[in-house]
Amino acid sequence: MEITTAERQAVTIVSPAGRIDTVSAPILEQAINQAIERGTRKILLDFSAVSYISSGGLRVLLATAKKLKNPGDRYGLCCLSADVHKIIRLAGFTSIFSIYPSEGEALAGWQ
Repeated sequence: MEITTAERQAVTIVSPAGRIDTVSAPILEQAINQAIERGTRKILLDFSAVSYISSGGLRVLLATAKKLKNPGDRYGLCCLSADVHKIIRLAGFTSIFSIYPSEGEALAGWQ
């Protein structure tokens, strides 16, 4: 899995590509934790290039949500494929995460 990060409007956008499974989930977690350690309190995960997420990946998403729960923090997911959205919905996580159709819609709602 490859991960790129970008800064837009005081938001760190983390964009993993490939499958998020038990092997790659720690890599994603490390990238997110590095952003938080740098002081980022607004993180958007762009899943446009993610084809699959396992329970290990869901654990990373949940752990991040617990870290970013202070007033002023923002955390969300955008650009989910139908398959990834289905997995997140079946896990019951759609009520836990803010999910946006696009990066632009997420950032517009965070201003």
